[in-house]
Amino acid sequence: MNTRLVTIISWLITLLIPLAIVGLGVRVLLTPLFPNIEYRLPDFPPDEYGFTTQDRLHWGMYGINYLLNNADISYLGDLKFPDGSPLFTERELSHMRDVKGVTQGFFRIWYADLVILILLGVWAWRGKWLAAYRQGWRRGGWLTLGIAVVVGVIATFGSMGSGDVFWAFFSDFHGLFFQGNSWLFEYSDTLIRLYPLKFWEDAVLYIGIISASVAAGLAFGLKRRGAA
Repeated sequence: MNTRLVTIISWLITLLIPLAIVGLGVRVLLTPLFPNIEYRLPDFPPDEYGFTTQDRLHWGMYGINYLLNNADISYLGDLKFPDGSPLFTERELSHMRDVKGVTQGFFRIWYADLVILILLGVWAWRGKWLAAYRQGWRRGGWLTLGIAVVVGVIATFGSMGSGDVFWAFFSDFHGLFFQGNSWLFEYSDTLIRLYPLKFWEDAVLYIGIISASVAAGLAFGLKRRGAA
């Protein structure tokens, strides 16, 4: 196979790896494991309006499952408190519908990314350029680590200022994907009671830890293998 083409494809693989790694971190958090750990942390803020840890575990998984399944918004809209009142307001349901669109759109891109990597792996195996394929993965690990370091440095220096760095990131993220203030809710709303800011702070932290760990495995593990 043409050496120049192999080099180009190897670098394409490098650019595809960060999304593959971060997507893995996101997918891991959208499982029962994360809320079961998060809601039980000693510093997780209690719900001032009455949800117990078990209530949060019960109702919180409905929101997570909704983002992954093919159900319409009635999956959440039909949920009721013991007194018969709806668990979520129309405003909350509208936002969750938007969140599902963004989440499933991300996962479609992630799945496409993984499929491309797998197909390129098959091509590399059949075309006997596995070394270049593995090199692309290793560089992708280093690229992901580099991105993680830059983000970490920005967050560290930002936290030394007077502003809340995570809240600024959280606001900018929502401003990018959602209209106006449709994502802002009262503290008494169910979405805030189930998923307070601490929930999202830790989610981003854990995604970073998972991503950095996988990236380090690729960067150092594949290097050792290639040198053997």
